Amino acid sequence: MTTPPDPAALPLVPLPTQADPADATAPRLLVVYTGGTVGMAMNAAGELAPMELHRLDRQMPELARLPLRVSLVSLPQPIDSSNVAPADWLFLAQLIGEHYADFDGFVVLHGTDTMAYSAAALSYLLENLGKPVVFTGAQVPVGARRSDAQRNLVTALEIAAARHPLASTVRVPEVCLFFNDVLIRGTRAKKVESQQFAAFKSENYPPLARAGIGLEFSDNSIRLLPAARLRVHQRFETGVAVLRLFPGITAAVVDAVLGVPGLRGCVLETYGSGNAPTAAWFMASLRGARARGVWLLNVSQCVEGRVVQGKYETSAALAGLGVVGGDDITTEAAVTKMMFVLGLSLDDTRTRPLLGQDLRGEITP
Repeated sequence: MTTPPDPAALPLVPLPTQADPADATAPRLLVVYTGGTVGMAMNAAGELAPMELHRLDRQMPELARLPLRVSLVSLPQPIDSSNVAPADWLFLAQLIGEHYADFDGFVVLHGTDTMAYSAAALSYLLENLGKPVVFTGAQVPVGARRSDAQRNLVTALEIAAARHPLASTVRVPEVCLFFNDVLIRGTRAKKVESQQFAAFKSENYPPLARAGIGLEFSDNSIRLLPAARLRVHQRFETGVAVLRLFPGITAAVVDAVLGVPGLRGCVLETYGSGNAPTAAWFMASLRGARARGVWLLNVSQCVEGRVVQGKYETSAALAGLGVVGGDDITTEAAVTKMMFVLGLSLDDTRTRPLLGQDLRGEITP
C-alpha cells in the first residue's frame, strides 16, 4: 500500500443475507478484504493474482442464509500477503477504529503467508479491544473447486457474531485467527502447512474454539472484556530484524545483522530454552549491539516450550548482557511486539518490562 486511502472514504457494500437490514437485533459485521488466495484468480500469464472482490455474494451463496447484517469493504488495490508491510497494519487498525462503533464484529480476509504476523500486529495496535476481529482466508481461491474459502468465511462470521449464552456479552473480544476448524489467538498463531487445509497451529496455548458440527468455545482461554475504551495505536518501529542462530554461524553474519544502520531491535531465535553460543566474539557482538541501544529479545526456535534464560550456562550470560527473555512467545508475535513497543518511544526503564511482559496474551504468565 504505497499511498493509504482515507478509511472513511472507502465504500461499504451491504451483502444480501437472511437478516432484514432493518432488524436492529441482528448482529452487524464488517468484512475487510485485503487480498490473498481467498480472492485470487488467474491472470493473463496463468498466475494466481489478487482480484477485486466486488460480488462476494455471487461467489459464496451460503451468505444468503446467515441471520446477520454483513457489509464488505475492500482495499482499492488488494495485495498478496507476501507484500504486507507495517503501513498496512496501521491502515487496518485505523479502518477498524473508524467503524468500531457501527459494527459488532469484524472479519479480515487475508492471505495465509503473513496472516499470523498481521493478526499479532493488530492485537498490539488495538488496545482494549472489546469486539471480535477474526482473520481468515483460504488455501484454495473462492472460485475454484474444493475451495476452503466458503467454510472459513462463514465460520469466521459466526464467531464474530457469537454472544455468550449466559451473559449475552461478546464471546471473543480479541484479535484471533480462524482456519479450517480451529480458532487461534492472534498472538499465538503460526502457519505450519502450505499444502493442507489445516494451515495454522496455536503455539504454546490452547485454541479459543473448535468448529465441528457446532462451535465449541473454550471460554477459560479467551480474554476478558476490557473495562477501558478502545485505543488505536498508529506507530510501529520498522528498524527491527530477526537473527536465527545455527551451528557454524560466523561473526560476519551476526555483525552484518546487528550492524544494520538504524536497527532498533532484534529478535534472537536461539536454541532450546534460550541457549546461544558462548564464544567470545558472539558475546562481544551482542554487547556492542546493546551499547548502541539495540534491544535484543530471546525467542526459542522450538515450536513448543519456552525460553528460560539461566537454566543452562549457554543462556546465563545473555541476561547479563541485557537480552530480554521472550518466554513462550512466537517469532511472529515477538517481531510485531518489538515494532509496537519500540514505536511507543519510551525510555529504557519502561521499554524493558514491556518487552518481557504479557501485553495481549502472547506470553503465558
